[in-house]
Amino acid sequence: MQGADRINLSAMLFLGIESSCDETGVALVQTQGHAVPRLLAHALYSQIEMHQAYGGVVPELASRDHIRRVLPLTAQVLREAAFELSAVDVLAYTRGPGLAGALLVGAGVACALAASLGKPVLGVHHLEGHLLSPFLSQDPPEFPFVALLVSGGHTQLMRVRAVGQYEILGETIDDAAGEAFDKSAKLMGLGYPGGPALSRCAQCGNETAFKLPRPLLHSGNLDFSFAGLKTAVLTQTQKLGAALHDPNTSNKADLAASTQAAIVEVLVKKSMTALKTTGLRRLVVAGGVGANTCLRTQLNQACLQAGVRVHYPELHLCTDNGAMIAMAAAMRVQSGQQQASCDYGFDVKPRWPLGTA
Repeated sequence: MQGADRINLSAMLFLGIESSCDETGVALVQTQGHAVPRLLAHALYSQIEMHQAYGGVVPELASRDHIRRVLPLTAQVLREAAFELSAVDVLAYTRGPGLAGALLVGAGVACALAASLGKPVLGVHHLEGHLLSPFLSQDPPEFPFVALLVSGGHTQLMRVRAVGQYEILGETIDDAAGEAFDKSAKLMGLGYPGGPALSRCAQCGNETAFKLPRPLLHSGNLDFSFAGLKTAVLTQTQKLGAALHDPNTSNKADLAASTQAAIVEVLVKKSMTALKTTGLRRLVVAGGVGANTCLRTQLNQACLQAGVRVHYPELHLCTDNGAMIAMAAAMRVQSGQQQASCDYGFDVKPRWPLGTA
């Protein structure tokens, strides 16, 4: 590691900055030898309220808001952890994938702070942050395991042997699970962000009210496809017309529940097939959709019946956050998978397959 002579590899502080989309996150993580790194403090600002007026994320507004929030959040995290900025050993940031302008904010701030301190920096893959976020929980997993990564536009099943050793078993070939939630919610007029809104609406509905497809459920592989489900939801909303929004019926709640049930069934059955295929006895679920209560309930039941351990991030760490970026950076350095660098020239990767990280 460049600059390694200035830091104690057995006890290091990692400051992580996440700015890939519509949440600004900053966190401080500490390593102690070979133990799982420990989260000392984190702060998060969500832009949801700002973007609601537009029905989705406006990239330029997101970037401008990251600029306003990142330094105050950094000061807040350092204050809560009782450390000075000069005590930080490595500054980590989300390098990609994500919105280019938003990524540049986090990368620029991290590299500028690192240069001012003479400390190394490390660009982190956003999805690897999600993948390793369950290690922040009270019940961290152990390697190896099967991972179900359901984050935004990504749905993937992976065999994870160790940090940086990821084998993709299956992935989405069109719409991801998160997109299916969001797009279906928009078709039903449930607002933004769509996924949580659809899940709340589904709580009062009958999941068998509408017969919706389970794409690729019996495909014989571990790939996913949710575009056909979205089309089926569109067809149902057109059939219902104004009756979808009639407060005297349960049409909207029923359609939401039926949609959620279709998505969850595919995710659960594919995950269990991946466990059976690999022979592994541990499942890790990460990403925003991993916070879905219905998904967690059904995965818990399936894993209990199969005698498999299942791990999730804490609910407040399922969405984008700085803690997962600091944790991923710490684990990569700790495991020897990557070196932080004092080269402060930086780039970002809006499109960046996890297998090439």
